[in-house]
Amino acid sequence: MGGVTLHLTKVAFGVDSLENFVERWRGREGSPPYELTTRYQPKRHEEIAGPNADGGSLYWILKHQLVARSPILGFGDAEGGRVAILLHPKLVLVHGRPKRAHQGWRYLEGGDAPVDLAEGAELDEAMPAGLIGKLSALALI
Repeated sequence: MGGVTLHLTKVAFGVDSLENFVERWRGREGSPPYELTTRYQPKRHEEIAGPNADGGSLYWILKHQLVARSPILGFGDAEGGRVAILLHPKLVLVHGRPKRAHQGWRYLEGGDAPVDLAEGAELDEAMPAGLIGKLSALALI
């Protein structure tokens, strides 16, 4: 422990709004870890959730901004030779930060990760995704 925390980023496919995304996750709270399966294990998985890791998260991209995170509990095996990323079932909202969509895994250093919204903060306290996209396109953020 004590190193730089490393995170992953992933696009939230099939989600049209932050409210919709939060609603999808509400049913998972209090349940066992959520298993997100993928074909390939991230090369730097030990830095994210290994024995000496500081506990990384999976940051979700929605409409070209990081909007929420799911703490990564570990990695495991899934059916068909796939890899399971074990996620804490509670979704943590963060202050939106511009991030382009991508395929595959991208890493996010701890110092570059957005700050969590205060406990109990409302969704409307986050900057709307459309506004962040426009400000980013204008190179204002």
